[in-house]
Amino acid sequence: MPFRYPLIAFFLGLFAITPVARAADPRNRPAPGLVRVELVTSLGPIVVALDMRRAPKTSANFLLYVDDGRFDGTSFYRAARSRKAPRYGYIQGGIRTNLQRALPPVAHESTEQTGIRHLDATISMARGGVPGTAMGNFFITVGATPFMDAKGDYPGYAAFGHVVEGMDVVKRVLAQPTSGGTGAMKGQIIERPVTILRVKRLDGRPQPSGRAKAWLIWEK
Repeated sequence: MPFRYPLIAFFLGLFAITPVARAADPRNRPAPGLVRVELVTSLGPIVVALDMRRAPKTSANFLLYVDDGRFDGTSFYRAARSRKAPRYGYIQGGIRTNLQRALPPVAHESTEQTGIRHLDATISMARGGVPGTAMGNFFITVGATPFMDAKGDYPGYAAFGHVVEGMDVVKRVLAQPTSGGTGAMKGQIIERPVTILRVKRLDGRPQPSGRAKAWLIWEK
């Protein structure tokens, strides 16, 4: 039976087709000592809070890439899932080996110095075989990864913040089909890399490095 009150029917129909806005994560708000950065990916947005007080060098390095636009158009290219618990692990993204986007390596701030451990939803810097080689590649953990913390002579990795919104997106990236790769990355390369469309800071004013942006010419 059709509605006897057309106006009511109209508003009910409008409500039915209007998408419900996703509630903002209460952690995603300005806080002293933290600078939030939004990564807009092809699977949705991720917001991370960089700990400027405890990891100032690593956070400042990451922000230079953000403010220069060096992460725009890059990707999440690695999904390292735990063999025993595939829902856990970490995803890696950034400039890969594109030196046209790279800035000089940043000094290593270990977890012993900063006190920032590799817990669930931690953002940390990828690096080469020795400390002090991190540039424009980073990873985000799903579940705790204490083996990445410094211990004794092992320098570990430089954690410098945490996800405050968008862990559902991080988990979708982790679940992407993978293959290829060699060495430690064998079988972990995402078959269709998840594009990082743009990255922008949500707190404070951009402070670009002033260095050349060669990739803007060569990647056209």
